[in-house]
Amino acid sequence: MDFQYFLNFIPDLVQMQLPAAISHEKMMPFERKELLKKINLKERNPKEAAVLMLLYPKNGQTHLVLIVRNSYPGVHSDQIAFPGGKFESKDADFQTTALRETEEEIGISPDKIEILKAFSSLYIPPSNFMVYPFLGICKEEIQFVPDPAEVAGIIELSLVTFRDDSIVAVENLSTSYAVNIEVPAFKIDGHIVWGATAMMLSELRDVLNAVLIRES
Repeated sequence: MDFQYFLNFIPDLVQMQLPAAISHEKMMPFERKELLKKINLKERNPKEAAVLMLLYPKNGQTHLVLIVRNSYPGVHSDQIAFPGGKFESKDADFQTTALRETEEEIGISPDKIEILKAFSSLYIPPSNFMVYPFLGICKEEIQFVPDPAEVAGIIELSLVTFRDDSIVAVENLSTSYAVNIEVPAFKIDGHIVWGATAMMLSELRDVLNAVLIRES
């Protein structure tokens, strides 16, 4: 979708009501739904993190950036994710965390990003994190500078591809809570995107589709 044309939809996008769990559950395996029913978040006292869902122009077309995480000891090693990371005491709020981590991981200065709105928070049982996603926009072409210590690659996902139903799939995967189960996922740029990132993508996709279909 032409980026300048897409900008016309920003006011409606900002005002759009978030579907939250309705969207998250589309990308949630049955086993995870059952696990969440048993979890007491007050007892778990989750750590907190924030991520940025960044829209920007590339060759005049609207894109969304994702990162390929490096291999490391941990549950999110090698996974596809949004730029973001753990909340630190120096951060004024979660939005600050998302912007700071985005600059650290892919080299985009916060002054080039406009935060449009906060999306629905999401609890991740394997790592015991509560994640706060933010939707942001950069109105100029981006030269990414990935941190080699954290980022193995950059995925530039066009909005047209993101909205295409052909990227939605069900894969047989082993997770931290079950082996060889059917997992809803997105197939993006040769990668299988599942788990928390897929759930956040699902909410963003539903919101974008609702606004763009309504206005078309």
